[in-house]
Amino acid sequence: MGRKRLLLACVLALLAALPCAALARSDCAAPAAVCEARTGEAMPLVETGVPVRVLVDDADFPAVHRAAEALREDLAAVSGGTPDPASRTAIIAGTLGRSARIDRIVAAHGIDTTGVAGAWEAYLLQVVERPEPGIDRALVVVGADRRGTAFGLYELSRRIGVSPWTWWADVPPPRRQQLYVAPGRFTDAPKVRYRGIFINDEEPALGGWTRATFGGTNHRFYERVFQLILRHKANYLWPAMWQPRAFYADDPRNGELADEYGVVIATSHHEPMMRAHDEWSRFGKGPWDYARNDKVLREFWRGGIERLQGREAVVTLGMRGDGDEAMTEGTAIALLERIVADQRRIIAEVTGRPAEETPQVWALYKEVQDYYDKGMRVPDDVTLLFADDNWGNIRRLPDPADRRPGGYGVYYHFDYVGGPRNYKWINTTQVERAWEQMRLAWAHGVDRVWIVNVGDIKPMELPISAFLDQAWDPDRADPDWIARYPAAWAAEQFGPAHAPEIGEILTAYTRYNARRKPELVDADTWSLLHDREAERVLAEWDALEQRTLALAGRIPASHRDAWVQLVEYPVLASANLNRLHIAAARNRLYAAQGRASANRWADETRRLFERDAELQRLYEHGIAGGKWIHMMSQARIGYTHWQQPERNVLPPLAQVDVPERGVTGVAVEGDARGWPRPAQSPRVPPLDPVAATTRAIVVYNRGRQPVGFTARSTVPWLKVAPESGEVPDALELDLAVDWSKLSEGEHEAVVAIRGSDRTEVYVRVPVRKPPAHPGARGFVEGDGVVAIEAARHARAVPPPGGEWQEIPNLGRTLSGVTAWPATGPALEPGGDGARLEYPLVLDAAAEVEVRVVVSPTLDFRNRGGLRYAVSLNDGEPQLVNVRLDPTPGDRDFQAWERAVIDSVHVARSRHAATAGANTLKLWLVDPGLVFQRIEVVTTPRECGTLGPVESRRR
Repeated sequence: MGRKRLLLACVLALLAALPCAALARSDCAAPAAVCEARTGEAMPLVETGVPVRVLVDDADFPAVHRAAEALREDLAAVSGGTPDPASRTAIIAGTLGRSARIDRIVAAHGIDTTGVAGAWEAYLLQVVERPEPGIDRALVVVGADRRGTAFGLYELSRRIGVSPWTWWADVPPPRRQQLYVAPGRFTDAPKVRYRGIFINDEEPALGGWTRATFGGTNHRFYERVFQLILRHKANYLWPAMWQPRAFYADDPRNGELADEYGVVIATSHHEPMMRAHDEWSRFGKGPWDYARNDKVLREFWRGGIERLQGREAVVTLGMRGDGDEAMTEGTAIALLERIVADQRRIIAEVTGRPAEETPQVWALYKEVQDYYDKGMRVPDDVTLLFADDNWGNIRRLPDPADRRPGGYGVYYHFDYVGGPRNYKWINTTQVERAWEQMRLAWAHGVDRVWIVNVGDIKPMELPISAFLDQAWDPDRADPDWIARYPAAWAAEQFGPAHAPEIGEILTAYTRYNARRKPELVDADTWSLLHDREAERVLAEWDALEQRTLALAGRIPASHRDAWVQLVEYPVLASANLNRLHIAAARNRLYAAQGRASANRWADETRRLFERDAELQRLYEHGIAGGKWIHMMSQARIGYTHWQQPERNVLPPLAQVDVPERGVTGVAVEGDARGWPRPAQSPRVPPLDPVAATTRAIVVYNRGRQPVGFTARSTVPWLKVAPESGEVPDALELDLAVDWSKLSEGEHEAVVAIRGSDRTEVYVRVPVRKPPAHPGARGFVEGDGVVAIEAARHARAVPPPGGEWQEIPNLGRTLSGVTAWPATGPALEPGGDGARLEYPLVLDAAAEVEVRVVVSPTLDFRNRGGLRYAVSLNDGEPQLVNVRLDPTPGDRDFQAWERAVIDSVHVARSRHAATAGANTLKLWLVDPGLVFQRIEVVTTPRECGTLGPVESRRR
C-alpha cells in the first residue's frame, strides 16, 4: 500500500470512532465507505482531480439545495477541479415524496427504503447502476425528510475529509486526486430527536467579533452558525440572547434563513413563547409579572407564535423572572400552571391546531425544578427539559420506566455566568465527563432534546463535536468510543499523521483546566508549601507546552491557523495563566519571608501578564488574516467574586526593600514563615523511607550581595548537602537519611545553619522508620497516608448483570471508575456484593480516615443522595452519603459549591485498621457515582489542592 493510501486508511480507522462515520476500521469495502483507493466496484467521486456532479430536483426543499451546494463546494475544494457536465456518474439526492426523480429511481430499481421511509431525519446512501437515462452510475442519497436528505449530503462532506470546522476553525479540506465510494446499502438516523447548541454569554468575545465581522448577529452571522450545526448533523438552536439581542426582531431574515437551512429554532429556558428576553424591553409594557400584567403578556406571547408563520420550532413554556431570575420567592405552582395553560391556549388559537401538535418544552432549570419536585405537572405531550447545575452535573433524570409522549431532554453547560464563578474564556470541559453525564441521561430515557450552552462557540470546538456526535447515536458512543474520540477528532482536523499525539495534548490540557477552571485559579490555588504541588503542576504544563511547540514545527503551514486555534493557543495561554498565578504566589510568600527574590517574582508576574496579552494578539490578529478579532477578549485574570472584572487585572504584588549586604534567611517545607525568628526554631514535616525521603530546607538571601553559609547535621545518620557555599538567591539543601543505621520508631536530628553574616538557624528534622511488615503486599503508607487511584484496584466484583468500567482521563489525577449500567436498584453492601478491593500496608493499628474522591455527581434520581460503602478487612461496611445540592440556602449547598470549584467531592468515613496488611473494600450501593481516588489517612496533615501523590505499591 502506498504512503498516501496508508495515511487515508489510518484516518478512516480513526474516523470510525465517530458515530457519524459508520465505517469499519480501514475497511474501504464497507457500504458507502469513501477511500482514496478503488476497491472492487467502487464508484469514483473524484477521478484525476475531477469531481462528480451533485444533482437535486428543483422542487426539493431549500435545505436540500443548500446542502447539495455545500457538497459541491467541498468536492471542488478537495479535488481542486470542477465537474464534467458530460460525466455519466453523479450523486443524486432527494427527499422521498418531494423529489420526483428520487421517487422514480426508488420505484424503478426496487431500492429498499426500510428504516428510512417515515423515520425522523433518516437517510440512505447506495450506489445504483443506470439510475436514469444519461447516468451510468450514481451514488443515490435518499432522505426521509428535508433534513434526512441534507444530512446524507453533509455526511458525504465529512467522509471526503471536510471537517465541520472548515470555516469556524479554518481547517482546510484535504486535497485528493482520487476518491471512491464503495457500493452497498448504508442507512442511518439519529437516536435523539433535537440536538443542538445555545449561544450565550456572548459578550465581549462573540459580540465584539460579530459586530466587527458581520455588523451584528444578523443573518450573515447565523448562516455560518446554521452550517456548523448541520455539518454536525444537528438540527436545533437557541440563538444568542444577551441584551440587546433578539433573533427574530434583530433581522427578519434570521428566521427565514433558519427555515431554508432546516434548522429548528427555539428559545432558551427563560424565554417563553418564541420571544427573546430583550424583546420585552423593546415591545412590552408594564411589569414582567403575570399576576399583575397577564393580559399584556398574553398579547406579547401571541405575537411570538404568530411571527413563526408556521415555521418549524420548539416552543418554551412557563416563565421565570425578568433577567433569568426566580419568578417569585417560594414555589408559585398555581400561578405557573395557569401560565402554561394560557400559553397552550394561545398556541392552539394561533396555529389552528391542537396544542399538542406543536412541539413544546418545559425547562426545569434552577428553582423551576423545585416546582416539579413538589408535584407540578404539565401535559404529557410537553417535553420535560431537565438541566445540569451549570457546571456539567445533571440535577435530575427520569425513571427509565417512565415514558411520556413529549419525552425528556437535558440542558447542559460548557459555559456559564454565575456562582461560584463565571467560566467563559477557554475550554474547561473534559469530553469524558460530558460523555459520562449524557450517557446517564440516555440510559434514563432522555431522547427528545440534547442542548448545550456553548457560550461564544469558540473555543469549545472539541466538546461541541463530541456532544453532537454522541447525540446522533448514543448507543454507539461506548467507553471505547470516548477513549478514542480526541485522536479521531484530531484526525478530522489535521489528518492522521499526528492525530494520536494531538489527541493526547487535547486530553491533557482539558484535564488540567478542568481541575480548577482558569477563572478560579489564583495565587492560593496550587500549594508552594505542601507536596511540591505548584512544582508538579508547573512541570505538567511545561512538558505539555514543550510537546505542543515541538509538534507545531511538524504541522503543515496550511493548517497553521487551525493549529493555533484548536491546540496551540489553548495550551500556551492556559499554561501561562497558571505560571502567572504561581509567580504571584511566590512573590507574596517570598516577600513575607523577606527574600530579595520577591521583587524578581513580581517582575516575572508582570511579564507573564503581558505574555497573556501577546498570546491573545496572536489569536486575534496573527492568524487567519485577523479573522478572529475580539474572540479571546473575555477577561480571565483578576476575579474577586463570581462576576468577571471589566478587564484582565494584574494580581496584587508585594515589593521588598532589599539591603545592599547579604543577609541569611531560612525557609522550610510546610511552613510559610521565614527564619531566624526570636526564640523559635523551624521544624520540617517528618521524613520516612516511603513517601518523604527528603524535605525542603532552603537557604535564601535577604540582600543584594551573596551571603555565605554552612550547614551541619547533629547526627551521623543524616547527611546534608551542600555543607557550605554562597547564596546569591536561594539554595535548597538535600537531606539524606541512612536508614540502615536507624531502629524502628521516632528519631530527631537538627541541621545547624550559620550564615556569614552570623545568622544562626537550627532546623529540627523528625524522622520515622516504620515497621517492616515482611510479606505484606499492597499500597504502602508513607507520610501518614495511603493514596490510591481508583483504577488501581486489585479485585473488582461486578454488580449483577453489570460491570465496573474505567473511564480514562476522567479525573484530576488519572481516571474514573464507575459501575454500569447505572439504572439498576440500590444494592446492599456486604457479602459477595459488588465492590472494588485495594490492599494496603499500614504502619500501625489505628483509627483511620478514609477519603473517597468522587466526581461531583448529583442525586439525579432524587433519592436522598448517592451512597457507597467502605469497609476495612472484615469490618461492617459503613454507608457514606454523597449529598450535593446547588440550591442556595440548602444545607448541602456549601458542599456543592466546594465540589464544583474543585471538580471533585471528598467524602469521609472512619475505620479501625490493623498493623501491616489490610484490605479496603469500596462497595457499590447507588449506581451513578464515579470514583477517582482513595486516601487512607493515618496522620492528618495539610496538603495541596490535588491531594498527596499516589503511594508506592509493594
